[in-house]
Amino acid sequence: MKHAKIEIIIVKFLNREINEDELKTLEIWLSNANNARIFNRFVRTDYITSLNTNSFDLSEAKKSVKNRLRIINKSKKQNLIKRLSIAAIIALLIALPILLNNNKTDTNKPIIVKNNIETGTDKATLTLEDGTDITLEKGQNYVADNIISNGEKLIYNTPKATNQKIVYNYLTIPRGGQYFVKLSDGTQVWLNSESKLKYPVNFVKGETRMVELIYGEAYFDVSPSTHHKGALFKVKSRMQELEVLGTKFNIKSYQDEHIVYTTLVEGKVAVDNGSKSAYLEPNQQSQISLSNKNIIVENIDVYNATSWVNGVFSFESKPLKDIMKVLSRWYDMDVVFVDKKIEDIKFIGVLSKNQNIEDILITIKELGFINSYKINDKKIILK
Repeated sequence: MKHAKIEIIIVKFLNREINEDELKTLEIWLSNANNARIFNRFVRTDYITSLNTNSFDLSEAKKSVKNRLRIINKSKKQNLIKRLSIAAIIALLIALPILLNNNKTDTNKPIIVKNNIETGTDKATLTLEDGTDITLEKGQNYVADNIISNGEKLIYNTPKATNQKIVYNYLTIPRGGQYFVKLSDGTQVWLNSESKLKYPVNFVKGETRMVELIYGEAYFDVSPSTHHKGALFKVKSRMQELEVLGTKFNIKSYQDEHIVYTTLVEGKVAVDNGSKSAYLEPNQQSQISLSNKNIIVENIDVYNATSWVNGVFSFESKPLKDIMKVLSRWYDMDVVFVDKKIEDIKFIGVLSKNQNIEDILITIKELGFINSYKINDKKIILK
């Protein structure tokens, strides 16, 4: 049976679109022990309701992946079920040619010298107007004027007396961290690892509300201007200024990347780089390159760009090098590629931000993307 046909049937099976004839074809394919092993080992079915499959059993498949590509907060993202199924099956389909033709014993066992790599957590440094640094992390409360923090989020309440003088604070997120801040106007901001935001402690009524993403990545849910006497909301970041005409968007502007990405989820935004401008509609992303300053607008699946806010990383045809860069920020680790050829291998999948780094590496290795790996302190060497 050709791979293309069985791949389509498996996808249809996982999405409950399979017909009786296709189900019989799948059963015949699974009657082969090697095919059944592949199916049970790599197809993620622990989020799929059991189907009446008569002569074959998926229980082993449900058990085999509970610690692989696990998703959290399922109740918040009901549509993740379908996404997970598709993402995992595509990963399987990528691996099928390798698995079907490679029954050799694995001699490239991983080497763990000392693993000091920890999963990221909520932590940040709040810098006040006078330069004082306040450490924000779980278990440490902070209260001052209209500021409250329980160590996991930072809340600015609207001051009783409006101060016409703008006072700025900075929130810096280190590698291995993330943080949520609610500004005094009600705007909510989620900050990803290795990010820094500048913002006013309070906004002047009727005047433009301006914040600056100095570097890093942030997801904004902006309080509408109708709640603030028509005051606009603008975000400065490297190479651009964003005028917010809607509510929800993501900006990715890391110092070690040559492109600034702005992704619109809801509403409308205007992107201006000083010489050119563009308007974004929902499900569109603008890209501004450091090299030529051009603004490119593309239609995309915004889920892949914003899933990190909901506790997962979603990758669609991303090179392994780019994926490891994202993971290195969250796990505060360094990654070295011994074989440069594997840097460009494309990967599709969904990874939980709560997942142990070794579980992720095991999955990537078993899918045939890497031969082996070594962990020493906070460094990973991929082979």
